Amino acid sequence: MKIPRLAAIAVVFTMSASLVSACSAGSDKTDKDAKTTLKVMYYDERGFYQQYGMLFSALYPNIDIQVVSTQSIQYEEGKDMQKAQEDFIAEQKPDILMLDPTALKKRAEEGKLYDLDAFMKKDKYDLEGVVPGVVDYLKSVGGGKLYGLTPSFYSQAIYYNKDLFQKYGVPLPEDKMSWEQILQLAQRFPTTGTDKDRVYGMKVGYQTDLYNFGMMIGSSQGLTYINPTTKQLTLNTDSWKKAFETADKAIKSGTLYTQDPNQAANGATYEDYLLQDPFIAGKVAMLIEGNYMMEQLKEKDSRLKDKGVQNWDLVTVPVNPQSPDETTSMSLYQILAIDAKSPNAEAAWTFLSYVTGDDFARVTSKSMMNGGFPIRTKYLDDGSGTHHMAAFYSLKPIENPLYANYDKLPQQFFMNFSGVQQQSMQAVKDGKKTVAEALDELQSQGQQMLTEAIAQEKAAKANGDKPAEGGAASGGTTVVESGSVTASESASEAPKAAE
Repeated sequence: MKIPRLAAIAVVFTMSASLVSACSAGSDKTDKDAKTTLKVMYYDERGFYQQYGMLFSALYPNIDIQVVSTQSIQYEEGKDMQKAQEDFIAEQKPDILMLDPTALKKRAEEGKLYDLDAFMKKDKYDLEGVVPGVVDYLKSVGGGKLYGLTPSFYSQAIYYNKDLFQKYGVPLPEDKMSWEQILQLAQRFPTTGTDKDRVYGMKVGYQTDLYNFGMMIGSSQGLTYINPTTKQLTLNTDSWKKAFETADKAIKSGTLYTQDPNQAANGATYEDYLLQDPFIAGKVAMLIEGNYMMEQLKEKDSRLKDKGVQNWDLVTVPVNPQSPDETTSMSLYQILAIDAKSPNAEAAWTFLSYVTGDDFARVTSKSMMNGGFPIRTKYLDDGSGTHHMAAFYSLKPIENPLYANYDKLPQQFFMNFSGVQQQSMQAVKDGKKTVAEALDELQSQGQQMLTEAIAQEKAAKANGDKPAEGGAASGGTTVVESGSVTASESASEAPKAAE
């Protein structure tokens, strides 16, 4: 449910006032009295103040924040986005940098970031309260040192309907199950009945076509299908074959809920809108989703107490059996670091330690303003105290290699290859090809298309022509760059039906 703008502003100012009252007695007088201008790299000024600036400025009015917007770093075909970001930082000279893991690693290796250890020791910064896997991951990116922190993270888990499992005598799912184990549970639910009255074992996404589902399984195993350095496709491997065969078997079993992509949300009331979700309606036993679903379930409980799912819990998303403690479904999109040349390092640390600290997490965890989870485990709770919230953060995040460095490849290739992918996998669905035959076909045709796209891009550059505009990644999956909207955030913007 969207809050009217004036009400949202009032909420932010109310939180600011309460936080000032709670923390003013213990805040550092020197910091509050020092006149400083701090340049912060962020998407845009308005978004920064809604997420961080209003609360911070209420506590530290003498630290003037100047937002340098990254919106000027526009994506273009063939453009080196990493270099564009480096040029932006060199020109704007922000004190606080907002980086993705790749940029953080590169700048740390080049000695361009402050090691935060000295600041943390001086201020006795509470690192123990931060999600352990996130700290370990950030240290691994920094070569063993901590060069950045993040106020929030994004993650998914499996929501499951306990009552459906009990009704049909299916064992409850557990943490760290593989895709094969989870799908075997899903396939134990009945597949009979009409769409109106039947139940489904699982819902894995908004569209459950074979190509996207196979890619989802493969990426969770750490697979990639193009080497951006050698420009070679690697789709017809045994690992990819297993991923797509697993997806194909699950789809053909009839146990997966498939949502019509052309079906628009409708209903006379918001209650009707809520019940259109099959998990909320009690028709799906398992669902992979982020924290957005918890907000929807709270809405359901307040409006539809005796309808829909009543008894649910959480387990981790499916894992790779070879590395069961890791996941690609946990992401960090706003890693904040201090530029090594910053003349305002102390003020920069004041800001960074505040927005990643306990007080900020306590206040913002109630509003979920950025669509993610607070980085402090103390505030990772949905309010009930009965759900296994650790399912969202007990695994260690790793980078998804599926789209790593894909900005170095012609985006026109991804646009053209998408149609070929769908055609080949439709043939598998129709029983006209095996998975192995389809992957061999995609390997051959895709390699030829990539070679041609690279040649066309080189020719266009040589002639001084502007290459064609391209999309992000193939297969309907969005490559998340700095400034992108995550699936959880976009979902939270779903239109609300009339109440």
